[in-house]
Amino acid sequence: MSATEPVINQVTSLFSAYQSVRLLTEEICDPLQPEDFVVQPVVDVSPPKWHLAHTTWFFENFILKDHMPGYKVFDDDYHFLFNSYYETEGERWIRAERGVLSRPWVKEIMAYRNYVDEHMKQFLSGDEEISDHLTKVLNIGLNHEQQHQELLVYDIKHILGVNPLFPVYKSRSTHPERVHLEENYLPVPEGLYEIGYDGKDFHFDNEEGVHKVFLHAYSVLDRLVTAGEFMEFIAAGGYQDFRHWMMEGYEWVKKENVKAPFYWIREDGQWKHYTMAGLEPINPDEPVTHISFYEADAYARWKGKRLPTEFEWEVACQKYEPTVPKGANFMDERNFRPMPRKENHNQFYGDVWEWTNSAYLPYPFYEKEEGALGEYNGKFMINQMVLRGGSFATSRNHIRPTYRNFFHPNLRWHFTGLRLAQND
Repeated sequence: MSATEPVINQVTSLFSAYQSVRLLTEEICDPLQPEDFVVQPVVDVSPPKWHLAHTTWFFENFILKDHMPGYKVFDDDYHFLFNSYYETEGERWIRAERGVLSRPWVKEIMAYRNYVDEHMKQFLSGDEEISDHLTKVLNIGLNHEQQHQELLVYDIKHILGVNPLFPVYKSRSTHPERVHLEENYLPVPEGLYEIGYDGKDFHFDNEEGVHKVFLHAYSVLDRLVTAGEFMEFIAAGGYQDFRHWMMEGYEWVKKENVKAPFYWIREDGQWKHYTMAGLEPINPDEPVTHISFYEADAYARWKGKRLPTEFEWEVACQKYEPTVPKGANFMDERNFRPMPRKENHNQFYGDVWEWTNSAYLPYPFYEKEEGALGEYNGKFMINQMVLRGGSFATSRNHIRPTYRNFFHPNLRWHFTGLRLAQND
């Protein structure tokens, strides 16, 4: 079974699903050197070693500890060290200081993973049927680890990308590409539309609460904005012209001295950027990435357009690309970068997460889970903006049109871009 085969619910396949997800996490870490596993350059980045341990703690804490008779935790201290934000689970090591944890060693963390994996194999291969509730918890754990796989790629790129040596994570062979960058808009008529997840497959609780929204007629660009188009914004003085920026965004630009997307460098009159394959000239046909919500919004205003709301994005996606096309660029392809649009699809999936002009808020009828898992989404529904569509670090089986990602508007280390919208 490949490391990205779909996560499924049948009891007979639970361990296969578990194993495939766990293998991908370790594959992502394969190119790293021991020193890379401990680095934490900023508070938003977690050391790769911490991700390896935290995702393992999830299965030990929420499944094995309470549901496998006779299970003995690997190390009592790990509960304190590798809990992330679950207040229900007690005290935890402060996030900003994860990088000071030189111990436990990486080998000890891998021994921890192996220990938990072996016990999960025994637990899931037993004669007793796994309850629906426990199956749900396991699927949350698998999707939780898939989210951390994407965070791992964000964090590894940041760890390597702020190094002045610009080390290569994974080299990449280049080949000529046929691109489709015509600018077309996809119209959506005025009407009442249903928003939210309505089905029985896995989804997160923040997608629940199917409800109707009224949308005026609008249209969205049928592709992502490219790096070349964003260069035009820079050349036109976009970062220096307050007219394109919300006040908070412009204050952020001045305070942080922001002049281009994150990882962009102007060298010998040419724009370059750090990629997972090292420092390279920017391909103007690739979708722009590593931009904050503020930058996405300013660019849209400069173009005389706007960002779509998350509801407009979901309705347009369901109308024009309800299923993931073969040409979408996900973790499964192992490109480790956004790719130019090569085929006639609308780039609603993969490449980069798309900023929307919607605050992250609960849907009507939203109900928080009881216990620690109720902390997974609900308590973050303030001061964050919604992103849609997935990125090249998202697994194909992890995304769907109703998936709601969310980040603070100033952040840029994740793989973010934009699509333009306009009123019709």
